[in-house]
Amino acid sequence: MYKNFFKRVIDFTIVLIALLIIWPILAIIAIWLHFANKGAGAFFFQERPGKDEKIFKVIKFKTMTDEKDENGNLLPDAQRLTKVGKFVRSTSIDELPQLINVLKGDMALIGPRPLRVHYLPLYSPEQHRRHDVRPGISGWAQCHGRNNISWTEKFKLDVWYVDHLSLMTDIKVIFITIKKVLFREDVNNEAAATMYPFDGTN
Repeated sequence: MYKNFFKRVIDFTIVLIALLIIWPILAIIAIWLHFANKGAGAFFFQERPGKDEKIFKVIKFKTMTDEKDENGNLLPDAQRLTKVGKFVRSTSIDELPQLINVLKGDMALIGPRPLRVHYLPLYSPEQHRRHDVRPGISGWAQCHGRNNISWTEKFKLDVWYVDHLSLMTDIKVIFITIKKVLFREDVNNEAAATMYPFDGTN
């Protein structure tokens, strides 16, 4: 009952109240990032697979510029990541616009993180099961290593969550997530822009 009905009702209610309270803060951050990103914009939109692998556009705060080299190619992520972007990312503020995705029903507050679309053909049948539920802003894998564990271990934790989804599990994830954000645990080194990509074997 919780998985199929109450989880969605609770998510929608919490997010609606949260957005009504924090929208001025989100507006200030958006303006701050717009200038820090040298006019590249404050928001980042990217297609991700959701529940049952239905594609949607995830919304995040943009933490990098669109600077290019002499050949017109984007510079490496680490060179485009701004000081403001590092702060926004290390504090997980960049995830806040995904509250809109939750409100729309694309995502849940808690669930496996939505990854890149081009990873879909690389998953094993077992790993595909991570899409049996809505993806989340935070999840079981984020509470047990975040960027410091292998992709294989992340996917095992995601599938564990699918099999053990419950109100108590979600409450546990929320409290662990708050602790990790406050103490900035399991975050990439500031010199790193993103975690290494998944290639189907790691």
